[in-house]
Amino acid sequence: MAINVSFVKLEMVREPAHRYNLKTRTIHGPEDADQAAREILKLDRQAQEVFAIFMLDTKNHITAVQEITRGSVNASIVHPREVFKAAVMANATSIICFHNHPSGNPNPSREDLSVTDRLVKAGHILDIPVLDHVIIGEPGSFVSLKERGMM
Repeated sequence: MAINVSFVKLEMVREPAHRYNLKTRTIHGPEDADQAAREILKLDRQAQEVFAIFMLDTKNHITAVQEITRGSVNASIVHPREVFKAAVMANATSIICFHNHPSGNPNPSREDLSVTDRLVKAGHILDIPVLDHVIIGEPGSFVSLKERGMM
């Protein structure tokens, strides 16, 4: 019975990747992550923070996308356990985290930096590196924590 439950959960994690034909989408940099996040989750229209991850294979092709949490106007609770549960189930070799700031200002908060640090450490232990954390602001604006040297 547990095997069937795991299989169903795995399919639910992978389902969005098939629906959006993401297997052919490759992330080359933060611009690609920003564009994919806006297209798939329509983050420009969210009135609350949405934290999600792209799960990648060895060639940085998106194999799955998973919304981890929805929060309030200015916060969401992110726990490494939930982030990496999805990544492990999808056989991801790496992940890119992303979330929006409904205020439109993509500058990272202390909480954003703290969560990223915890996720990077957990990813190191699990051998599923966090390649970047992209914060999405108003249309055309985003911040890559990797690009800014904040992770």
